[in-house]
Amino acid sequence: MAWLGQPLRMEELLFKTEHSLVDQSLHARMGAETTNGDGFGVGWFGVGEGAGVYRSVSPAWSDPNLRHLAAHIDTPLFLAHVRASSGSAVQQSNCHPFAHGDWLFVHNGLINEFQRVRRDLLLALDERAVAAIEGSADSEVLFHLALGFGLEAEPIAALEAAIGLVERTLREHYVKPEVQASIGVSNGRGLWAVRYSSVGSSRTLFRSEDVDAVRRLHPQVASLPEYREGDHVVVSEPLTDLPGAWHEIPEATALTIMPGGRWQTRPFAPASA
Repeated sequence: MAWLGQPLRMEELLFKTEHSLVDQSLHARMGAETTNGDGFGVGWFGVGEGAGVYRSVSPAWSDPNLRHLAAHIDTPLFLAHVRASSGSAVQQSNCHPFAHGDWLFVHNGLINEFQRVRRDLLLALDERAVAAIEGSADSEVLFHLALGFGLEAEPIAALEAAIGLVERTLREHYVKPEVQASIGVSNGRGLWAVRYSSVGSSRTLFRSEDVDAVRRLHPQVASLPEYREGDHVVVSEPLTDLPGAWHEIPEATALTIMPGGRWQTRPFAPASA
């Protein structure tokens, strides 16, 4: 999940909503796994240089440090992730978000039969990128491929190129070219999200409706004035059951949200070459 908007205490979305991210770590309703207890992480932007990151192999629901941090950090932009391993080890270096410079990356999904193509994907990276990889997860390799394709200049185009390379490599190894990629990236200013699957059956992804529209639909809900126009949440599963409060991002779609709340979507089409 990701937040971009007014400075917000992280606990509001991690713990206090009806279906908070920590609740989803135990009781996911739309994910591939009901329980996501193989670690978690949060990355936030604030007064310091770059992003702050806290990751742990503990389940999110049982880590007291997360609850303490979330209750004391106000931030205008943060990403959070709860993990269910798709095969790589349960270790801190495999927990999201992954960080590089000013950039954070979270990924819900997988690269099919990653271990069969891992060597070739690493060979596509330069020596500095390979040296920067700390863990064994497919998500971290995908992040560094996107960095190599120019994520810092054109995030969506870089993700298209990276996933296109992965799909081509899978085909070359006679592996079904399946990539599941519900992705969020940020540099502390903008937020970019992608919903894509090679087989057209993506992990779910939602964005929050503009708060003024929700207020018109539900004038009786007292908590809504806490949120302002321009605040945005992007999340794998809705945090509340409030009708009209969430829009499902369509298959093969990229979402861009910029400061001030300006947002747009466009088709997401990995490059085959």
